[in-house]
Amino acid sequence: MRQAGALERTLVVAPLFQVAADKAGKCSSAGVPAAQDGDLLWTCASWLEGGRAENGNGLSSFAAMDALVAELHRRWPSLRTVTIAGFSAGAQIVQHYIGFAADPPAASLALRYVVADPGTWLYFDAYRPFPPSDAAACPALDRWKYGTEGLPAHLGRDAAQARARYAAADIHYLQGELDTGEGKGTAYRVLDKSCAAAAQGPYRLQRGLAYAQYDRTLLAPEKRREVTVVPGCAHDVACVFPSEAARAALLGTPSK
Repeated sequence: MRQAGALERTLVVAPLFQVAADKAGKCSSAGVPAAQDGDLLWTCASWLEGGRAENGNGLSSFAAMDALVAELHRRWPSLRTVTIAGFSAGAQIVQHYIGFAADPPAASLALRYVVADPGTWLYFDAYRPFPPSDAAACPALDRWKYGTEGLPAHLGRDAAQARARYAAADIHYLQGELDTGEGKGTAYRVLDKSCAAAAQGPYRLQRGLAYAQYDRTLLAPEKRREVTVVPGCAHDVACVFPSEAARAALLGTPSK
């Protein structure tokens, strides 16, 4: 990828949504710095679904993403493309953010999104690829973050507006070929197994493939968005993102 020169023209920024008092380490990652005085703090779950910070001015994680895009454009007015990419929990915030993102700060700035191996997806209607036998016994099935019922008011858009924004966006999907089953490397222990999640598929690969089919059938059939399955990768960002298969999605350059 460096030989192709793509990264030499690319600035990589990694936003960090700090979590308060994560003493058990349930949502900590090795090498991530601890929260400092003055940092905004979310919970393990709230940041990936647009929740408000628990301190400061209560900024939502989606508003923080908007502010980051605006700051990048302020610093580099000639910037033409921003690709917002996430893996696993990071992919959940990206996929949920798409329908609620602010307009780009300039007409000349294009936004792209890459969603890679999320545990669950945001659906915009009642369709589910693996619906429960008794929907009444699964009250979270259509509720935020799995669906659009009970949308938080601070997100600023209703379900129809968010769906239209999502359908119009430039979105690319990535899935690890081996991110399925319960074996080593699948992070099955932390996979959401609630009834609302199970209605989307048994494992991450199946959920991603099913969502891509839903997208190209019901959300944006004219765009024919596909999912790129990355060979040889389970639930491992260090395998998926540097892969040749992911190049076109992440950098907008053809694979060689």
